[in-house]
This record gives sequence, C-alpha cells and structure tokens, in this order.
Amino acid sequence: MSDFFSLLVEEFPQVRSGLWVTLQATVLGALLAGVLAFALGLMANSRLLLARGVSRVVVEFFRGTSLYIQLFWLYYAMPLVTGYELAPVACGVVAFGLNYGAYGAEVVRGAINSVPRAQYEAAIALNLSPSRRLWKVILPQAWVQMIPSFTNLLIQLLKCTPLLWLLSAADLMTVVQTLRDRTGETLTAYLTLLAVYFVLAYALTMLMNLLERSAKRRLGLATGASSLFKSRSASTAAVGGTR
Repeated sequence: MSDFFSLLVEEFPQVRSGLWVTLQATVLGALLAGVLAFALGLMANSRLLLARGVSRVVVEFFRGTSLYIQLFWLYYAMPLVTGYELAPVACGVVAFGLNYGAYGAEVVRGAINSVPRAQYEAAIALNLSPSRRLWKVILPQAWVQMIPSFTNLLIQLLKCTPLLWLLSAADLMTVVQTLRDRTGETLTAYLTLLAVYFVLAYALTMLMNLLERSAKRRLGLATGASSLFKSRSASTAAVGGTR
C-alpha cells in the first residue's frame, strides 16, 4: 500500500492531468447532453409531425443502442466512413452527449407535459406569445422537476468516464491503472478510484441540489438548508453506460 501511495505522490502531475481529463469529459459531455436534451425534448412536444418524428427516431436510436458500441463506432468505424478521426476524449464527449442527451430528452418532455394545464390556459389568457408562454411560464416550472432526474443522469455520465480507458485516453482510470501495473497494488488502486469517484459524484450532487434550491426559490417554494445534502435515488434507470 505504501508503494502505491508513494508512487501516487511521485506521479502527481500525471494523476492531476488524468483527473482533469475525467472532469473535462464529464462537463463537456453533460453540456452537449443538456443542449440535445432540450432540443429533442422541445421537438417532441412540437405541433409539427416532422419535428416529433425526428425527435422520436433520434431518442429511440441512442437509447436503444449500447454506449459501448456508440463509443467504439465513433473511434474506430467513423474514420473509415468519413475519413475524419476524433481524439479519444472528443469521442467520449460526443458519445456521452448523444447517449445521455437522448435520455435527457425524455426528462424534458415529461417535465413539460407535467405542468398543469391551467398554467397554459392562464398564459394564453394573458395574451402571451407561444415563445413567451414557454420561457416565462412553462419552463421555469418544468425546470424544477427536471433537476432531480438530470442529477441522476449527470452522476451516471461521470461513472461512465472510465470507458475512456478503452480508447487509451489519459483519464484518471488510465493513470491509476498504470500505477497499479507498476506497483501490483490492485486493492489499493481500485479503492482509491472508488473514493475519488464517490467524492466527485457527491460534489456534483451538492451542486445540482444548490441549483434546484435556487430554481425553487424563484418559484416562491420554501427550501431548507438540509436540501443541499440530500441524496438522489437511482430511479433514472437504465442508461446506456450500464448496458
């Protein structure tokens, strides 16, 4: 155990670099997933049949295929088809964004549909345009309901970042695996990874709880300080990374 931690301290610049790659993949993948989730979720509620059809096809395709296969297709197969090769981390960001964006689209669609019909009718009575009804009345209420599910998806995305190791990306998993190979300390290496990912996941949960608290305050809903530390259930079931 002492050998592993001694080498960990000695190779700290590489460990820090690997942690940075993991955080990059998480944050950029989450941002791409968020953009796609709102785009596809709003399209799913569109009056246009074509928009709803495109949204449904995209969502079902990326929910219905494995994240592993999507990741490998982008890294190994896409260059053969397009002649353009993405860096390993870029492949991870795109694959995570597409996969979790598809799941997030269902969160957006469901949250918007759950807003009481009376809110739509009140916005119409106020003579608000469709876009103002959406941004000023519907989305602020739906957003509060989206955050818990988005938190689960964000944690799942973080836990899928070790897949970058399969593409030889220099993420945290790759660096710790290298230290494990050099010291032979398998138990210590993987316990360290468990601890680091737990800390990262809990930090993200607290940030999302803070975001939820802020969103509720804008709607005049009371929230206590203890809401920052509440955990999320794993009710957002099967995501692509778990297949």
